[in-house]
Amino acid sequence: MDAEAVLRTLASSPHGLATEEAARRLSTHGPNRLPKARRRSDIARFLSQFHNVLIYVLLAAAAVTLLLDHLTDSLVIAGVVLVNAIVGFIQEGRAERSIDAIRAMMDPHASVMRSGHRISIPAEDVVPGDIVLLEAGERVPADLRLLRTHNLTIDEALLTGESVAATKQVEPVAATATLGDRASAAYSGSLVAAGHGIGVAVATGRSTELGRISTMIGAVESLATPLMRAMDRLARQASAAILGLSAVVFAVAVLWRDYNPETALMAVVGLAVAAIPEGLPAVMTITLAVGVRRMARRNAIIRRLPAVETLGAVSVICSDKTGTLTRNEMTVCNLYTADGAVTVEGVGFGAQGGLLRDGMRLDPAADPLLAELLRAALLCNDAQLHVRDGNPTVDGDPMEGALLVLAVKGGLDPARVRADHPRRDEIPFDARHRYMASLNATDGGQVLSVKGAPERILDMCADVAATAGRRPLDRTAWDATTRLAAAEGQRVIALAFRPVTASQARLSPEAMETGLTLLGLVGLIDPARPEAEVAVRDCRAAGIALKMITGDHAETARAIAARLALADDPQVVTGADLDRLDDDALRATARSTTVFARTTPEHKLRLVSALQADGSVVAMTGDGVNDAPALKRADIGIAMGGKGTEAAKEASEMVLADDNFATIVAAVREGRTVFDNLTKVLAWSLPTNGGEALTIVFAVLFGLTLPVTPIQILWVNMVTAVALGLTLAFEPTEPGTMRRAPRPPGAPLLSARLIWQLVFVSVLMAAGAFGVHAIAGAWGRDAETARTMAVNALVAMEVFYLFSVRFIHGTSLTLRGLVGTQAVLLGLVGVTVAQIAFTYLPPMQTIFATRPLGVSELALAVGAGVMLLFVVEAEKRLFRLRNHARRPAAHKRGPRRKPE
Repeated sequence: MDAEAVLRTLASSPHGLATEEAARRLSTHGPNRLPKARRRSDIARFLSQFHNVLIYVLLAAAAVTLLLDHLTDSLVIAGVVLVNAIVGFIQEGRAERSIDAIRAMMDPHASVMRSGHRISIPAEDVVPGDIVLLEAGERVPADLRLLRTHNLTIDEALLTGESVAATKQVEPVAATATLGDRASAAYSGSLVAAGHGIGVAVATGRSTELGRISTMIGAVESLATPLMRAMDRLARQASAAILGLSAVVFAVAVLWRDYNPETALMAVVGLAVAAIPEGLPAVMTITLAVGVRRMARRNAIIRRLPAVETLGAVSVICSDKTGTLTRNEMTVCNLYTADGAVTVEGVGFGAQGGLLRDGMRLDPAADPLLAELLRAALLCNDAQLHVRDGNPTVDGDPMEGALLVLAVKGGLDPARVRADHPRRDEIPFDARHRYMASLNATDGGQVLSVKGAPERILDMCADVAATAGRRPLDRTAWDATTRLAAAEGQRVIALAFRPVTASQARLSPEAMETGLTLLGLVGLIDPARPEAEVAVRDCRAAGIALKMITGDHAETARAIAARLALADDPQVVTGADLDRLDDDALRATARSTTVFARTTPEHKLRLVSALQADGSVVAMTGDGVNDAPALKRADIGIAMGGKGTEAAKEASEMVLADDNFATIVAAVREGRTVFDNLTKVLAWSLPTNGGEALTIVFAVLFGLTLPVTPIQILWVNMVTAVALGLTLAFEPTEPGTMRRAPRPPGAPLLSARLIWQLVFVSVLMAAGAFGVHAIAGAWGRDAETARTMAVNALVAMEVFYLFSVRFIHGTSLTLRGLVGTQAVLLGLVGVTVAQIAFTYLPPMQTIFATRPLGVSELALAVGAGVMLLFVVEAEKRLFRLRNHARRPAAHKRGPRRKPE
């Protein structure tokens, strides 16, 4: 069916649907969404909490105690497992809901014509009959019948499996054509590879080809990450080690210490349950999910959970300039013509301001050269200017928006000028040829308007326009003007034109190469974001190298880099310079250079590879379809949420909802915080479990009285793992986090420092339990009271150690360290209430063989915790002093190179 027939069938027109009609069709056809993928039921998700080797060991221990007729012990172990499963179930549900909400923030948009105006709407609001505009890098939002194409190719591998993008056309094809041969159609979910086009929506949602085969784009992100998989390996190794240790202790107890086999087995069960950090996987998952939620609140949307871990190790950030380091509020500030320079008043997208030359206000309508320049700026332009809520906004490229505002300031009415000069053909801007051309009708003929990079446009010009007539082009003078404007931080574009006969219907790049007439240069400014300046300082203090990679002129980029202090003396290299470098030279240049100007997406890819060659962890920003390879190659690909294409977003690990550089730095800070909190979880969980286990091991090996019974150990393990361990997932960023060097990406989970801390604190806790038990005996307390004191001492030591662990890079003996966060205080209240019940409630006394304690006995238990805190803090201080003493010596030896 031809295009006109399709429009008639759908009761639509090239101007699009009326807003009211679109709303009616949306209610009739429903949202343009595919059916949601089936998810696990709550029952299946709850049962999955038991699918863990640590839990298997605990369930086996519960079974053994039940067989030995120790019902109470078995119930307590089952309680430990059940509480862990409930916590994991609740928090996993919250994590999945968080990821769902974050994915909803990335829902694609579509450009459509409504009531004759181009607007952007959520893709799910597209209805049959909508006129949809397609650009390179975008996903096709619905099944379309194409009405107009220009060099349009679409990647339909999602539907056809073809690896080569399909070339599209307007001419109808046979009704029997297979899907891959339907050149006049574009299908929902396919990706625009190049060119642009316009089509009318013929099917949406379930009615599309994609809906008919029930394919779901973008499955729910898995919560499994490399770090979580490493934790699973650690859990299996720990389980094997604990079982081996339990077997040794059982043998020693029975064969050497003459324990009754049943008593020895119960002691071994207590040892196994105490040593196993069963809550660790759930807490690790929660820590990652909390990090994702915090980043989302800062406009950093994580698409893949491993990115949370990697962000903490980023050592190089490669950022675009426009809209990321700057405001993306382009404003024309100067015009440079053969008649002289013109100053343009006003800032932003507001139309306030005029044109001045030598302080005198100009009337563009009375100046033929200015009138032609303003008309070219308006016609060679796809942007639309709107006023929303009283604020002027631009739909389209910000630079084109600035040119549109320039035309309005010059007295032109964009709608009228475009209606009087309809566009016949165009060549869209492309990074490879670096210009845009538009062919528009005029009275009695046509005019070709071209805008683009000055050096490219000047190559295409034969002469220059002036009020007194055309004159020869002085390339040297115009190049000097370009450099002078760029040195002042202006982005410079050139405008040119050429009258064309009415018989020419199409534009070709070959015919554009010569014969144009230069109208002038336009200088635009895009001020740096104030928050970016602070973020840059944070990055440099954190040891993160900053690289600006931009398509702008070298001098413009240098001015912005100097203004933001990206480096003490920003060095600039152009894309042309990079093309002349081999791989070895490129690696050296990539390390020493701050600004890369006049670059292409291909240069981005080479720069990422060069920076990664010396072990750097690279974060790279991108927004275009051609940036996708560099985003995939980078350790952290960062797509722009506002101006980024769907292709860039899908290739990235993170999307910036506000396109702001400061958001990247905030995400890196949060990534470091997440890894710190994961380290804190390990640093607290392993030593506390180790301390509980060592009390049993030491008693058996050295023939001592057990300071706590196995069932009491189970109680401590159940209460503290949930009430205390979980609180570390919510820890805020430590002071000085962004003044530390980046973490090496290959750093092991269990560092030498953490292993030492595990052994040191475990021994301290076991010693504290034995010490309190011994003092209780010396005070004449009975065995049950002594053990009750030892249990409370263990819990107190774990509480105070939690306060120490909260600051792994500094002292905890500060007001902030001692006050704690809301989560810590809630955990402390929970443990306190549990211990009061454990110590004083008669049913608990019956189950756990406890006795009520007096003030002096409680003071001794709390004193053990205070003493442990001071000992651990003293050890931390000695460690920091030793490291500080080593740094000057290392500095004298010179910096150590990373391995090539």
